[in-house]
Amino acid sequence: MTSPAGPPPTGDGGDEPQRLKLLAVTACPTGIAHTYMAAEKLSQAAERLGIDMKVETQGSIGAENVLDDNDVRAADGIIVAADKDVDLGRFAGKRVITVGVAEGIHHPERLIEQVRSAPVHTADGPAPTSGKGGSGGGKERSLPYKALMNGVSYMIPFVVVGGLLIAISLSLGGHTDPSGGLVIPKDSFWMDVNNIGVIGFTLMVPILSGYIAYAIGDRPALVPGMIGGWIANTGALYDSKSGAGFIGAIVTGFLAGYLVLWIKKVKVPKFAQPIMPIIVIPIVATTALGLFFIYVIGKPISWVFEHLTSWLSGMTGTSAVLLGAILGLMIAFDMGGPVNKTAFLFGSGLIATGNQTVMGMCAAAIPVMPLGQGVATLIRRRLYTEQERETGLASLFMGCFGISEGAIPFAAARPAQVIPANMLGGAVAGAVAGLAGVSDAVPHGGPIVAVLGAVGGVPMFFVAVAIGTAVTALTTVTLVDVSERRRRGEVPIPSARTPEPALAAAVAVPGAGGATGPVRAGLAKESRPTAGAPVSPVSGESAAAGTGSTATAVADEAEVLSGYVTEETVKVRLAAEDKESAIREMAGLLAATGKVRDVEELVRTALRREEQGTTGLGEEIAIPHAKTDAVSTPVVAFARSDAGIEWGSLDGTRARLVFMIAVPEAAAGDEHLRILALLSRRLMDPAFRERLTAAADARAILAVLSEIE
Repeated sequence: MTSPAGPPPTGDGGDEPQRLKLLAVTACPTGIAHTYMAAEKLSQAAERLGIDMKVETQGSIGAENVLDDNDVRAADGIIVAADKDVDLGRFAGKRVITVGVAEGIHHPERLIEQVRSAPVHTADGPAPTSGKGGSGGGKERSLPYKALMNGVSYMIPFVVVGGLLIAISLSLGGHTDPSGGLVIPKDSFWMDVNNIGVIGFTLMVPILSGYIAYAIGDRPALVPGMIGGWIANTGALYDSKSGAGFIGAIVTGFLAGYLVLWIKKVKVPKFAQPIMPIIVIPIVATTALGLFFIYVIGKPISWVFEHLTSWLSGMTGTSAVLLGAILGLMIAFDMGGPVNKTAFLFGSGLIATGNQTVMGMCAAAIPVMPLGQGVATLIRRRLYTEQERETGLASLFMGCFGISEGAIPFAAARPAQVIPANMLGGAVAGAVAGLAGVSDAVPHGGPIVAVLGAVGGVPMFFVAVAIGTAVTALTTVTLVDVSERRRRGEVPIPSARTPEPALAAAVAVPGAGGATGPVRAGLAKESRPTAGAPVSPVSGESAAAGTGSTATAVADEAEVLSGYVTEETVKVRLAAEDKESAIREMAGLLAATGKVRDVEELVRTALRREEQGTTGLGEEIAIPHAKTDAVSTPVVAFARSDAGIEWGSLDGTRARLVFMIAVPEAAAGDEHLRILALLSRRLMDPAFRERLTAAADARAILAVLSEIE
């Protein structure tokens, strides 16, 4: 192992001292501007101090300038300036300091000095920090929330793959059987496909638990988290007819993570420290957690299962509507957990007695959760990430085949909003099915059983499923929207039928004969006048003067940054005095290109991004940005503010140089992120900022911006 960094070594025979070699990693939660600004600041500081430095950026484009084993081996120290998790295992044995990305931007020299005397990072120990982490803006999510999201993100592929394979095998290879539900012939090709899907579903729960634990306790927590999740999902280990499902996995994930953190704090002899993370901690945590679940938590789960079954048996003579609502609530509560299984087994057990209506109530409720969550991602797309929307499509498919687990990723990510919405929709579907006397002759649910002829009262069955799905979808988007607004403290933005004065001025430009009309993106190259002195449509100032040859030259140079910035999206003086007004005014510049479909939605999206963390980068710079289908293609605007605008910047400066970037949800490739990375780095050059500030008009500003590429 290479010795830890110390004073700069000297060469042989009295040569000049060798240059200190440092490494750095920069990353921020959104992976855009702060990541690259911190990298540039650290590189500049190292160059001034005569130090060799290589910086890895972990941005939205992905990791760039990645540090390899040779880099780490030769390094005298590593600076990690990040506001998200960075794997430090590769830096074991080196001096490492971890800070927030803001420290990398504003105090690079101090970090370089501190890392030279920082403690050596060990495989099982946290890296020291400067005590000044954080991004300086926005509302940081708590560790439990981040851990839960980590588990959900790793679980989703298992849900999708397992669920879709089971659905395909049931639809193409299955048939109804009164004694066995949807049956696939043994030793058939489709049984093999089904078994592969079952493996995916079986792994889903321990994966959720394991990666929740990993996010809290790092690698030593992965094994106890996964084994704990497996135990939670295997009811036979604690005398229960059903496992605890995804709710049990969440519990074991958090227990494993925090248990490992506690064990790490125990002081052990130095000779035992190397084996702690790979032997001692996993064994102790796994054994303790497993026995605790089997003997302490598992018993109540088994008790609940048994008593729920007895309680339901006593309700068979009551109102069908009430019984259907209760069964729907239970089916929707934990989607494969003990409460769900109690209702399902109760309904399927009555089929043999000739009572098929109870299973009909369950069958109507079973698909409501995945169908409702899938519909929710379609009707309010902006509330969901791209991954969630893709999961929503898979959830719709699974719902058609009665696979309620398709809704688990949504319930795990937002339990307080999704589970109540699921239960309400399930109760409605079960009640409607009970009222209509829907029956089901096989122990399975979803539209597939009706298509295959196992359902009695097919029209009302589909009515019950449709109503329940609609209730779940509408309730979900309402609760999620309210929750997000409450978290952000967002004040609803009043919509206007006509643009504000500043915005209207940006959208409307003089046309022939004094008329006004929208400026199109291609105007710079396709239809600009070739004579006279055209007036800048965004600043009201003369954009060109002279004859047709001059104007043609302007047209040829009117687009920079890959054409994202044009004269139409440049404004010399912002009229706005606050952040929201500035974003609205900048949105007006973007609207002048004709590439903005919905200005108000663009503004709302940009403001929501500000709530996640300020885009005020310091050095009198702000780069608000939005990814939304309110724009048709990527566009960038630039404007200057003489007085500066309070933007919550990391260094407390007011924003005088403001860029606004808007890209559609399905923007092709990462071109806009590449441009943003280049822009962020270039803006760290004081001389470049001075030229941008001193540029007299839109043409001069474009000339300065052209330096970026």
